[in-house]
Amino acid sequence: MSAETPAVPAGQFSRRRAQFRAWRGTRPFWAGLFVLLAGLPIMYFPYAHLQVGHLTLAMATTGGAGSLIIGVLLVVLGFSLWFQKHVRVFAGVAAILLGLVSIPVSNLGGFLMGFLLSLVGGAMAVSWAPGVPPEEQPVQEDTTGAGDAPQALDSDTTILKPVVGESNDLSGTSPANGANGRHSAG
Repeated sequence: MSAETPAVPAGQFSRRRAQFRAWRGTRPFWAGLFVLLAGLPIMYFPYAHLQVGHLTLAMATTGGAGSLIIGVLLVVLGFSLWFQKHVRVFAGVAAILLGLVSIPVSNLGGFLMGFLLSLVGGAMAVSWAPGVPPEEQPVQEDTTGAGDAPQALDSDTTILKPVVGESNDLSGTSPANGANGRHSAG
């Protein structure tokens, strides 16, 4: 395959993937995903039943309703970060606060998994800023010469010419500046 080979037209999967990447780039996608995933262990563990052989270990706690409310709110905040990007600061702060509240209410915040995911996702949501669309660049003329190498716009840029009547010394230690070869620091 060479540089002159025409591009293969994009298939349905490639086109949809490019559309998803463009959509994902205009909103705090990863922050929303982390916040959404934080709600799942917080609302799951208080209602989970662990089977060990014939023994059933119920993890139901008195804070089960609170855990369910916190988990559902985190899932809703995750979706709102995806589809309502202008509420990102509110949703990020709310996710952080709900993650902190989940520590005493919901089995240490879903055994620290939901707590950490909500903190990271909330911080990412608060710090996300929409990108500036790139400005269109003006079309430049072809400045290639006979050797197909681009030529400089000014051919004299590699040669430094002294300015007539002024000293070229920028260090301040030139005898022309009255420093007698010494650098005067003050």
